[in-house]
Amino acid sequence: MADPSVSRGLHRFAVATAAATLLLVVAGGLVTSTESGLSVPDWPTTYGQNPFTFPVSKWVGGIRFEHTHRLVASTVGLMTVVLAVWLQLREKRQWVRRLGWAALAAVVAQGVLGGLTVLFLLPTAVSVAHACLAQTFFGIAVTLAVVTSPRFAAGESAPSSAVSRASVLATALVFLQLLLGAVMRHTKAGLAIPDFPLAFGRLVPPMTSFAVAIHFAHRVGAVVVACAVAACVVLAVRAGRPGLARMAWFMAVIVAAQGTLGALTVLSKKDVLITTAHVATGALLLGASVVFALISRRSVRAAGVALVAERPLRAGTSPAPAARAEVMAWK
Repeated sequence: MADPSVSRGLHRFAVATAAATLLLVVAGGLVTSTESGLSVPDWPTTYGQNPFTFPVSKWVGGIRFEHTHRLVASTVGLMTVVLAVWLQLREKRQWVRRLGWAALAAVVAQGVLGGLTVLFLLPTAVSVAHACLAQTFFGIAVTLAVVTSPRFAAGESAPSSAVSRASVLATALVFLQLLLGAVMRHTKAGLAIPDFPLAFGRLVPPMTSFAVAIHFAHRVGAVVVACAVAACVVLAVRAGRPGLARMAWFMAVIVAAQGTLGALTVLSKKDVLITTAHVATGALLLGASVVFALISRRSVRAAGVALVAERPLRAGTSPAPAARAEVMAWK
């Protein structure tokens, strides 16, 4: 078995990689919100220079956003290389090692798509693929951060339940909503419906163009996601697992914030900070839903004591305090 300190170090590095990836999503959102995607017209160089030695004095206007985005992307790429190699050397579970290599493949593909986006002058299909792969990579990074946790590794797969099935559905719906959002942003349909909460003063707007249709689909998707997350809250509370219920409530808070930011994006005529926060919060919701899905399928045994829900204790007996604390942390 690997040294416990090594396991903790690996987990912490995986968490740091996921956090850096969220920062990368924010940086990418700023590039799109400020329309700075072509501020640096060449790739992989920056105005013919090494990106890492490009003078700070030249970081002006849109260059500041695009160049920063590239530097953060390079950092995340390097961290992913280290993580994949570290997993290969220290992780005993084959599927986790493979997921590490999948993360590396995704970040390389993401870099190539980013370059193609610049070289081909922001084609919609490539830009949307770039945005969606970014969210996919973030989901993988979050998964690695969770499954490398010593507590998660010590657990056992739990039977499928209503809450675990709902968590998978909610995660899929969140990703689909992010896809719709990416299409809307990169087809410049963010203000195709200029009013809120109504749409051209109606509940259902006239579908006069693709821009109106994709914008309205994104609004409908927001309602569907909210309902899915509400179902997760109800099921998690009924399951009697406080930790899982707290995560579900956290998702509900994110959904409320995301809906508010979406409305403000329209009402503010796509203010840069609000629009970027909307993108970042969407990624945060995806990450939270991935965590919820993973822990909903996991039960943890501590000191040989099963979860009370799995194996009721005999009358007059109780688990050791340490075991009880570990169980409650994961319930």
